[in-house]
Amino acid sequence: MEDLLLKETVLYILDHIEEGVHIIDKEGKIIYHNSSVQEIDGLLGDDIIGRHLLEVYPSLREDTSTLLTSMKTGQPIYKRQQSFINYNGKRITTINTSIPIKKAGNILGAIEISQDITNVKEMSEKIVDLQDKLYNRKKPSESQEYAKYTFEDIIGQNKEILRLKDLGKRAAKGNASILIWGDTGTGKELFVHSIHNSSPRHYKPFIAQNCAALPGTLLEGILFGTAKGGFTGAEDRPGLFELANGGTLFLDEINSMPLDLQSKLLRVLQDGNIRRVGGTSTINVDVRIIGATNIPPEEAIEKEQLRKDLYYRLNVINFQIPSLKNRKDDIPILVEHFIDKFNKNLNKNVKGVSKEAMELFYSYPWEGNIRELEHLIEGIMSINDMKIIDKNHLPPKIVENQIEETIDILDKPLNTILEETERKIIKEALKRTNNNITKAAELLKIPRQTLQYRLSKLNLK
Repeated sequence: MEDLLLKETVLYILDHIEEGVHIIDKEGKIIYHNSSVQEIDGLLGDDIIGRHLLEVYPSLREDTSTLLTSMKTGQPIYKRQQSFINYNGKRITTINTSIPIKKAGNILGAIEISQDITNVKEMSEKIVDLQDKLYNRKKPSESQEYAKYTFEDIIGQNKEILRLKDLGKRAAKGNASILIWGDTGTGKELFVHSIHNSSPRHYKPFIAQNCAALPGTLLEGILFGTAKGGFTGAEDRPGLFELANGGTLFLDEINSMPLDLQSKLLRVLQDGNIRRVGGTSTINVDVRIIGATNIPPEEAIEKEQLRKDLYYRLNVINFQIPSLKNRKDDIPILVEHFIDKFNKNLNKNVKGVSKEAMELFYSYPWEGNIRELEHLIEGIMSINDMKIIDKNHLPPKIVENQIEETIDILDKPLNTILEETERKIIKEALKRTNNNITKAAELLKIPRQTLQYRLSKLNLK
């Protein structure tokens, strides 16, 4: 009884500490992880228990995993940095202490305690990059950030995506501010890079800054620079606006920027002048600003995350990048693209996806959007050897989603189900025929008059 109470107490404590705790057995299979690991790594509760560590973390190898290395050598590893891609497709950096579990000289497994330093690492790298640009570069092009994507890298034939690509090419010719919004993983960054690379500024600096990655006080100094004596320890140091002069500054998650800092950004947009933190003189800069949010701007304004006046000033040209669930006609093209990509990267020879697996892809909601699809394909190809990706290669969440949809349908009246199905079929027929009623009727194999009647009956315009 006392042993059981002690065990429950230990597990309760482990689940309420900030550090992640991982335990594997001698086969490398996960036998325990606390709630902090779930948050850091984007894992799904007990779904990973019993699975091999490298199956859950396909971006790691035996020689790069601190847990497996510690177990293999029988020696503890203290405070070693490790980077990997988590289950949500995000790059995570942790500081790990890994200790082998031994009994009577035999290794039974290993335990790891990890601290997430992702944001701190990103912040430190930005500061180091900034210092490198200031003190070590010999030519303007050296150590500058650059935009690596072009419109050719935006994959898809969806009508809205083609429209946005055309809009982007036209917007690239000018200097107007741009606001881009869309869910995480939809490809906002690809559009930003492509616009810069298609613009007359393409030979000038491109600098990106995630506004959610830094505290407001630090972000202000990074953007506007600092003046010596402005605050304790301050040195004369230009900020990203000065470094991006003549080029493009991409401010991602701009709705995470403190409102008082947004007002300073508004002044830059209005008159093109900045003032370093603690400084008294103004500096003229020529920078095109592109802002991005992962929620609708109107929602950000309502939640007081985005100043209305800044929104109007930024929103000269706006892009709403559709979620993958709203461009499912692009799924086959994207799947083919990612298979080709990882065939080259992983030295594989996957030919495609089975019809059953593709149907599951169509029915899945893809909350992580294109990024989720990409990392799903990467994960499947990393841990399997097959010619065709089939249903049995897919994770449970993809397969089980279809079952949940069936249960939801059975909860509705039959006439509602029939009406919703008819709407979807008619909309798809119109979409494929560019809203040509005559051709849509031919595709549906019904008289044109019948289709017109059903459009009126279903209130479809």
